[in-house]
Amino acid sequence: MKKSVIDFSKEERAMLASYAVSSEDCGGREFPEPEHPYRLPFQRDKDRIVHSQAFKRLEYKTQVFVYSEGDHFRNRLTHTLEVAGVSRTVAKTLGLHEDLAEAIALAHDLGHAPFGHAGQDRLSELMKGFGGFEHNKQSLRIVRKLERRYPEFEGLNLTRATLVGIMKHGGDYEKDNFLSERQEMGPSLESGITDRSDEIAYTVHDIEDGLERKFLREDEIEESPLWKRFAGDFDSQYKDIDTSLRRRSICRMILNGLVSDLIETTESNLAKNKVSTRKDCTDLWKKRVPIVSFSESMDKNLRLTKKILFEKLYQHPQVLDMSKNGQEIIERLFFIFIKNPKEVPLSYQSRLALEGTERVVCDYIAGMTDRYAAEKLKNLS
Repeated sequence: MKKSVIDFSKEERAMLASYAVSSEDCGGREFPEPEHPYRLPFQRDKDRIVHSQAFKRLEYKTQVFVYSEGDHFRNRLTHTLEVAGVSRTVAKTLGLHEDLAEAIALAHDLGHAPFGHAGQDRLSELMKGFGGFEHNKQSLRIVRKLERRYPEFEGLNLTRATLVGIMKHGGDYEKDNFLSERQEMGPSLESGITDRSDEIAYTVHDIEDGLERKFLREDEIEESPLWKRFAGDFDSQYKDIDTSLRRRSICRMILNGLVSDLIETTESNLAKNKVSTRKDCTDLWKKRVPIVSFSESMDKNLRLTKKILFEKLYQHPQVLDMSKNGQEIIERLFFIFIKNPKEVPLSYQSRLALEGTERVVCDYIAGMTDRYAAEKLKNLS
């Protein structure tokens, strides 16, 4: 017998922990829509994100290495997929909503500028005095306003729970009912999981890519207590293994170790604080009591590892050169478009009078891929 969305919703509620966000708690959508006959709300959110133009462009946006550096290094899209995978695993194990966690993960970097964090930093500087720029705020702006796939409304019309989840870093968001809800309720556990999953994913894959590109030496990463621990475990089991295979295996072991620690510590926090409802989560959040967290020792080891990555990889001369080049492209494009706003596409020009030239130009540049930005500047110069 064919099942309906009502059947799926009942089955879902029976499988979720009492403090999880269920489809019934999704909060509806900004613009009312009929429910789908056999797809639950967060499933629809995921698909809307994946089908968006902003999601497709992530393939050619920098993570650490620009796309021209090689075919096997992470880009913003592969990073997003890795975060989504970790988020699903953690959410499922803890009885939380997998689809909500995955939807938040899939959307979390939609607003990232080209050329990685260096590009974001330069856009942020250029937008001082004009509302600023921050990629989480831009992700929310994309899914609420900039994507156009439906004739009835702007944006993707995601559920309130997904939209509030994207605001996981808080920050200076536009003052409206979503910000009020985020400030009153705090982040869902699904949102907190995505935040930590992002940290796991970028730490591990930056180690792997840095070593593969030889911008990070093994004697440098050996100073990391995480690397020492899992490299020791690997070397005690395997001898005479190919260097690349050894590195990838150790990175996989680090990832598994971080995920396991996150699950076990969060489970312990839930039990220790006797969490049984979402209100309990809100109360603990207001008291600044962490629920989704690593153990104290793992958190310390992770921070030491990230410090090594910052000093040895992110500050590597060639990485800095790539970053500087990307920032120069963004800055030159910005002032070209500010001076000649008719150079931006017609779909953006329609908002110039309402939102101002700087914001519209920022939206346009932030949505560019690395290669499109470079090519656009070449054509305009």
